[in-house]
Amino acid sequence: MKSQVYNQAKYYELAFSFVDSKKQADLFEKIIKKYSQISVSSVLDLACGTALQLREMAKRGYKSIALDANSKMIGYLKSEFKKKGLNVETIKADINNFKIKQKIDFVYIMMGSIIYVKDNNSFLSHLDSVADSLNSGGLYLIENMAINWDDSSLFKPQRWTMKKGRVKVKTTYQITPKNALKQIVTQLLKLEVVDNGEMMEFIDKDSLKIVFPEELKLLVDKNHKFELLGFFERNNMKLLKRNSPDNVVLLRRK
Repeated sequence: MKSQVYNQAKYYELAFSFVDSKKQADLFEKIIKKYSQISVSSVLDLACGTALQLREMAKRGYKSIALDANSKMIGYLKSEFKKKGLNVETIKADINNFKIKQKIDFVYIMMGSIIYVKDNNSFLSHLDSVADSLNSGGLYLIENMAINWDDSSLFKPQRWTMKKGRVKVKTTYQITPKNALKQIVTQLLKLEVVDNGEMMEFIDKDSLKIVFPEELKLLVDKNHKFELLGFFERNNMKLLKRNSPDNVVLLRRK
């Protein structure tokens, strides 16, 4: 994956360090208890980035696998896992088409990263890859699908700043419509970094496709390997009554 931002794993981690990995791991375990048809001892984090949630799952004793397409991110993770004494396997692979050696009990993809599945054919390939990696009865959790096309707030820029010691990272994230007919958007991710007085800027700009809810249902049906359990509110797992950027989509392997 060619990227200015994801090549800067240390700054990327600081930018998203507001993530409450313990709270999210608690939610995973509640979802598993309620919806999984199998006991869970192993987890796979797709498009893992700095894998904050997976670190917490590893601490809780789960066999943990991190998968990402960016070699510098993978290298950073290996170093961080070693420092913290965590036994986590890393795999460099594209989420559109990947294989793992042994099947897993629970798979997830966080922070809207599902948008990097580039088109519907790739989405079917992605579902095949997840299905081949997941034990029957196990769950695939997708966080924050960009399903709220009709909400203008989707296209407003989001900005926040995180600090650690003498390092400060200001992040800008924005989605803008590019081709409504083809459901293509432009995604901007910018990090403005001040590190011990040195100023740097890293920018990624990608053309990506949004998958709408009814479209996702059809893709899941066509794939035949999953049961769609529903679209849920992210924080309390109540079924969605209207579009929301804070959502969880839950699939279960047949």
